[in-house]
Amino acid sequence: MLGVGIVGLAVTALACGPAGETGADRVRETGFHGVVLETPVAKPDITLRTTDGRPFSLRERTEGALTLLFFGYTHCPDICPVHMANLSAVLDRFAHEVRSRIRVVFVTTDPERDTPDVLRAWLDNFDADFVGLTGTIAEVEVAQRAAGVPLAAVESNGTDSYTVAHASQIIAYSPDGFAYVAYPAGIRQVDWARDLPRLLEPQRFLAAAGAQP
Repeated sequence: MLGVGIVGLAVTALACGPAGETGADRVRETGFHGVVLETPVAKPDITLRTTDGRPFSLRERTEGALTLLFFGYTHCPDICPVHMANLSAVLDRFAHEVRSRIRVVFVTTDPERDTPDVLRAWLDNFDADFVGLTGTIAEVEVAQRAAGVPLAAVESNGTDSYTVAHASQIIAYSPDGFAYVAYPAGIRQVDWARDLPRLLEPQRFLAAAGAQP
């Protein structure tokens, strides 16, 4: 298993909903294709390093933007490249005034192999504006705890190569600095295209659906 499913965000329950709930159920109930959090979660106050070696304070550097935070690694065979490719394809379709208000932040859970050059080159395959962050394993673990996702774990296959089990969800922090929705693996481009503009003002759509913002 290469991606850890939706789990608790800090002390807030982030569950996939009632047993048998589908994406269509979520849209019908909340208007969003992602999982609406029971309680909004504040953007964590974490600082890591960009691929050019500069410190990056998540709160300060993404203030006022819709921030999509994801923990993954470049050797991931499925979840990571699919999430990044889908986001890249959808963002390319948006007008500049919408695209400029959205930041994608990718934190590596495999800093040993994901050197700054490797991470930057990998992200550039999708979008040169995607922010790549790294640090020591301990620093990345601190960031994962602050974001409320499970810690990544190395899974050896008995050879020199290995995989990394990591959280599969993208956490969407709206411009007000709070996450109202998280997106598990399997979110399609059409889903992102519908939800991203709504995430710029989620309170209005959640209120209209009768959900608690």
